[in-house]
Amino acid sequence: MSFTVEERGNPNTLSYRLFFKNADGKYVSPFHDIPMYADESQNIFHMVVEVPRWTNAKMEIATKDPLNPIKQDVKKGNLRYVANVFPHKGYIWNYGAIPQTWEDPGHKDEDTDCCGDNDPIDVCEIGTKVCSRGEVIKVKVLGVLAMIDEGETDWKVIAINVEDPEAKDLNNIGDIQRLKPGYLEATVDWFRRYKVPDGKPENHFAFNGKFKDKEFAIETIKSTHGFWKALISQKTNSGGLNCKNTCVSAGDSPFCCSTDEAKAVIEGVSTFCFSMAMDKWFYYEKE
Repeated sequence: MSFTVEERGNPNTLSYRLFFKNADGKYVSPFHDIPMYADESQNIFHMVVEVPRWTNAKMEIATKDPLNPIKQDVKKGNLRYVANVFPHKGYIWNYGAIPQTWEDPGHKDEDTDCCGDNDPIDVCEIGTKVCSRGEVIKVKVLGVLAMIDEGETDWKVIAINVEDPEAKDLNNIGDIQRLKPGYLEATVDWFRRYKVPDGKPENHFAFNGKFKDKEFAIETIKSTHGFWKALISQKTNSGGLNCKNTCVSAGDSPFCCSTDEAKAVIEGVSTFCFSMAMDKWFYYEKE
């Protein structure tokens, strides 16, 4: 199963969008139409890459937009970039999401005692390759970190591209500690501090900031897939999310999007506008 992207608008502008097509050239939603599993028997998952490693633009699947293209997050009318909090430069992994998952804001997690953040579950891919924005890769799950972001559960799955040369040696969270010493600690540090330059407090974590293992991570992903199933079958209030899709819903579903409707969604561009915010480095004293 392969997917391609169609770029609309210019990067670093409010109108920039990255739409997805399947192998038949049909527009699809990366949130709803791309299967969660690449190989269910081997617990191999699809990952939609939103942010390539070392980059700063805070790109994300637009869960409230028709067909859920990737776009840059906006706050108070301004495009968002993550700061380079010393010693980090941009995102320190390929960052993205697992399709057909949803962290339900109406469900309080028994481990974190917080409700979900209303997004697909996040993934940090730790392989050697810098992926491309919009790339759909197959990943092996290694563990998960339970971040608490402004009172919401925000799981961070740790995974590796199955095609990475290191994938055969990385099978659980302990292998990362052994073969990539310092990477897990850097990951916790990054997530703890990345919002501080925006004037926000440090983030906190369940389990005292310890990573849970592969089995726990897979069960967490399956749980969020169950929440997504309830969402797409209208058993749960969508809460403003756009569930339009071209492949998953039956023709009588209000979420079913025709080919003509999908094409009508793909529209206009605006002018290029570059920001230097991504090239600054931010220092602050740790508590």
